[in-house]
Order: sequence, then structure tokens, then C-alpha cells
Amino acid sequence: MSEHFERPRRRGRPSRLELYRRLHADVADLRGRLGGLPTPLEAADIWRGIWYEEAHHSTAIEGNTLVLKQVEQLLAEGRAVGNKELREYLEVQGYGAAAEWVYRQAAGLQRGARPEALLALAEVRRVHHMAMAPVWDVAPHPDASAREAPGSFREHEIRPFPGGMIPVTWSLVPAEVETWIGQVNLLDPEFPEFPETLAEVHCRFEQIHPFLDGNGRAGRLLLNLVLVRLGYPPAIIYKRDRARYLTALRRADGGELGPLGELLARAILDNLYRNVISAVAGTARLVPLAALATADLQASALRVAAIRGRLRAIRDPDGRWRSSRRWVDEYRKRRYRRAPA
Repeated sequence: MSEHFERPRRRGRPSRLELYRRLHADVADLRGRLGGLPTPLEAADIWRGIWYEEAHHSTAIEGNTLVLKQVEQLLAEGRAVGNKELREYLEVQGYGAAAEWVYRQAAGLQRGARPEALLALAEVRRVHHMAMAPVWDVAPHPDASAREAPGSFREHEIRPFPGGMIPVTWSLVPAEVETWIGQVNLLDPEFPEFPETLAEVHCRFEQIHPFLDGNGRAGRLLLNLVLVRLGYPPAIIYKRDRARYLTALRRADGGELGPLGELLARAILDNLYRNVISAVAGTARLVPLAALATADLQASALRVAAIRGRLRAIRDPDGRWRSSRRWVDEYRKRRYRRAPA
């Protein structure tokens, strides 16, 4: 258990340990009661929405300025809307193609089945090539040699990052990637601190920094490939959380895995509640809190309960809270059970 795993609980919010338990329980419920992740064919609209959001937010973390509507039109219609640089459109198209391939891996598994290997070296190279090749054709890295194209490991040293992370020397990259893949393939979602082992392998990829450019995007794509193959929803790191995500990565680089583990757990749960459950359990569809308000539980009270973590709910990128009738009913029972006689 990490040193900071059992940190003191902030008032009204579940502890990190409780969050990890909730993630494990809710994914187990998805598998056992709801049949697991829907395939892309069964829930094309749901996966498409996840696809658009991930392509938008993951590239925005790296500085892309397309808004979500422009990303949706670009990926759905192949139509560039607006007056952005060509490089920005190609960044999104490349990432979108790689993410679509990642999500299709959910269709190749029997419900609840784990593949023999979660990740292979060829897939690491493939994901990076798909994400980076389109933009590389028009805006290659200025220091790249012919041997450092998308999908090929770097042969340059990289200076330490502002936060202090020092990428491994380039000559060690192939061996370090092989070791890292072995670590990924040992991931066990039954481990109580599973989100922190996820954080560890995600951080380690960034420490290795195997490619000359595009390591952040490739790292998040590979993280989601592993999650999908384990029957977990993908984790979308929103651009509004960029600073918190980078800070958590820096702390993980220093050996403190809890903040990044918590961020990943919350990202997976958000996707589970907001997108996946609504696809496989219509009676539990998430709706705005105002639609769930009653005479004894007004929308303002539900919002306070959601903020404090007492009501299961998710917050949309625009700040609006959503929950389900079932979750509100569960909260109401607990609420009145705690009330004094």
C-alpha cells in the first residue's frame, strides 16, 4: 500500500480507499449484472461519443485548440471546420483513428474474458504510428532522423522535463519498453490498489518516453487499450484537469502514486456512470438532477449530496451534475436511516 493511500478523508468526500472499492464493485456489477462492456456494434452511439470526447480532450492536453464540435464534425464527416492550422486537424484525425482501433478491441473479447496478453510490442508501435503519422507527414519533429518516424523508438536524448522527470537514455529504450510490457501484462484488477498499479505503469511509460514526440497521447491510448481489454471503460482525462493530471504524474514520478491513481479511478467511474451504464441499463439512465427532484429532495439538495459524495453522481464537462432514479432512491434510504428518531 502506498504511503499516501489512506490519507485523511476530506469532509463529505469518499476516501481514496473507498473510491477504489467503489470502482471495483461497480465494474464487477457491470460484468455480472449488466453483461459487461457493450460492443461497438451494440452501442455504436455510446462508443462514438466516448471516441469524440477522448480525441478532443487528449489532444487538447497537448495544446490542440479545436473545440469539441469541430472534433465531432472532423471525425464523423472528415470535414475541417474553422480556420485552424492543418497540423491541428491532422493531430485529431490521427488520434481519432488510433482511439477507434483501441475501442474496437472491446468487440473481440467474450464478455468477462481476459486476453492471454494485455499488450504486445507491435501494438505499442502501431498505436503511436496511427496517432502520429498524419501530422508527421506535414509537420515532422525537426530533430527526427529517418529512423525515428512514428512507431519507431527515439535515438535522441531528451532533456529533463520542467517537473524534474528524467527520460531514460535512448539506448535503453527497447529493453525498458519490453520490461514495461511485462509489467503491464501482470496487471491484476482484483488487487485492492489496482488504480495505483495503473498509475504506476502509466507513469513508467512517460518516464521511458520511447518516442521522440507524441508520448503523452500514446500513453493515454495504451492505458485505454489495457482498460478495455480488462473490461473497464476507458479513462478520459478532461482538458480542464490538465494541471491536476500533470501534477499527479510528477508526484508519481517521485514515488507517490495515490493522486494519479485517484484521478484515473475517477475518470473511469465518470465514463462508467455517464456513458456505459446508460447504454446497458436503460432503467438507470443518467439525467440532470433537476429531473430527479421531488418535494422532499429538491435539486439543490441533490447537488449538495453529489458534491459531498453522498449521492452517486457524475459531473459533465460543462459542470452539470447527473444521477439516476435508482441512485437517488438509494441515497434517500440512507438519508432517512441516518435521521434522528
